[in-house]
Amino acid sequence: MTSSGSTAPMPDEPDDQVRDQTEDLTTDGPGGDTATSPQDLADDWKDDGTTGPGWPALLAAEAFGTFVLVLAGVGVAIYAGLSGIGGGPLAVALAFGLALAVGIAAVGRVSGGYFNPAVTLGAVIAGRLPLVRLLPYWGAQVIGGLGGALIAFVAVPTALPTAVSGSATSVRTYFSDASNGFDTSASETHSPLGRVASQVMTGPASAFLIEAVLTAVFVGVILAVTHRRANPQLAPFAIGGTLAVLVLIALPLTNAGLNPARSLATAVFSESWALKQIWLFWAAPLVGALVAGLVARVFESRQVETPFDEDDDADIVDEIEVIVG
Repeated sequence: MTSSGSTAPMPDEPDDQVRDQTEDLTTDGPGGDTATSPQDLADDWKDDGTTGPGWPALLAAEAFGTFVLVLAGVGVAIYAGLSGIGGGPLAVALAFGLALAVGIAAVGRVSGGYFNPAVTLGAVIAGRLPLVRLLPYWGAQVIGGLGGALIAFVAVPTALPTAVSGSATSVRTYFSDASNGFDTSASETHSPLGRVASQVMTGPASAFLIEAVLTAVFVGVILAVTHRRANPQLAPFAIGGTLAVLVLIALPLTNAGLNPARSLATAVFSESWALKQIWLFWAAPLVGALVAGLVARVFESRQVETPFDEDDDADIVDEIEVIVG
């Protein structure tokens, strides 16, 4: 019913406010820039120079963010065990988490702020990122990670390894402690637990499981907090805090990879065993991201099919009914 002298909206033309609310419930994605189908998503993100940042800006942002993440995390990790000046596992976790939050806040508006090949894959699988960006982003992330690891490596004083161990040790051997690894035998122990005591070794199966599961959790959180209906201002801190907690869990077992670009970056500057084991620290995170992306895609497709939740959106439904009927 309407008051005298007012004009009621036509039944098939709800007002703009309600139309906007309805559309919000049928679209989702990071930054609110996605569409309801993968093809629409790809159309929205075409890199033709008119719809957003071009390739140089996108790749530079991903490289820079990964550079900061690796430099901060690894830079703290290589000194974390030193008595009196190292902060231990908590310092390493906070370094990775805070660096990620800062990187997302700084350049996330440009490229999305992925900084991790596994996260990038999860976003593609979930329909949040077009497939055309996958390999270029991976390349930029690997380059950025290598740059961060290189700075951390060359900054290690040449006399430090010998001073710490009491025997002649190279910087490369010392730096290897920051690489991700697992244990294959009592004489081949490359996990933090295995180096402490061979009877508590982390084998390849355990390493794969923890890396895959924790990466799946990480990617799942990212996809949740970057949903269209989430608060974007909280996303950097939620994502960084999640990474810090997961790093604390994985540090004793694998030295906390959860990011293939980070794992490869330190392996390049470590002893040969690190590159021999790098396959696991690419395969496991990518498997975890694949699972998380598929789960997110299934749930979000169901939300599109049934955009109105009986409890959460009852007020919007009631308003639409008043207008159209």
